[in-house]
Amino acid sequence: MENIQNFFASKGAVVLAAFVLLFALERLFPVAKWVGGIARLVRNFALASFNFLASPFIVIPITAYAASHAFAWRPDWWSGWPGLCLDVLLLDCWIYWWHRINHIVPLFWRFHEVHHLDETLDTTTALRFHFGEVILSSLVRAVVIFALAVPLTSVIVFEVLVLVAALFQHSNLRLPVAFEKALSFVIVTPSIHWVHHHAVRADTDSNYANILSIWDRLFGSRSRTVRTPEMKIGVERRPERSLLGLIRRPLDP
Repeated sequence: MENIQNFFASKGAVVLAAFVLLFALERLFPVAKWVGGIARLVRNFALASFNFLASPFIVIPITAYAASHAFAWRPDWWSGWPGLCLDVLLLDCWIYWWHRINHIVPLFWRFHEVHHLDETLDTTTALRFHFGEVILSSLVRAVVIFALAVPLTSVIVFEVLVLVAALFQHSNLRLPVAFEKALSFVIVTPSIHWVHHHAVRADTDSNYANILSIWDRLFGSRSRTVRTPEMKIGVERRPERSLLGLIRRPLDP
């Protein structure tokens, strides 16, 4: 268990470094104006703290149990670097569909809407999730890990990639247009993901990919909307809530 904790601690250090760097850069080179001020940051960091505290008691044990109790059915070629790359690809495809399901199933949307109610996008939005959604996601992912016999190393590498990707795609960082356009053919960039947070439901229900941008093109969920700095962020016809209101959101009709 100590080794597992060390693995996850290393993951945390990498993600923290990425957060600090992007948090600083997006304030030096912003695309859009922020709304919500300090109160918004307090809400986002508070929600992130709940998930941080829940991680060692719920998320890590569930993940470790699934990885250590999976059936050893994998062929020899599904190991090493090729196996790691395939694991990351499969998990990225899984998280695309899990994200899409969260927009389709009303119960799951009640949890996921907490993330979308933020009316400004920056790196803190990438950390703003209801702890109920985090727990549900870890349980569903445990089934995938168990069924595919995904080793813990692959899970940790994937988590680092997906968290750093989330920080980047939610960031309010201004990038050179040509550079971001070229990058968007491979990975999800802010110009893609901001459309997913557009306060128009048709756009909210699009652009579900997390790391690789290919999934939306492959499964027909890519929006044609182009991001602009004035784009309204949030949920259509629903205002931002207080911290208590965000925590209670899944209980509302």
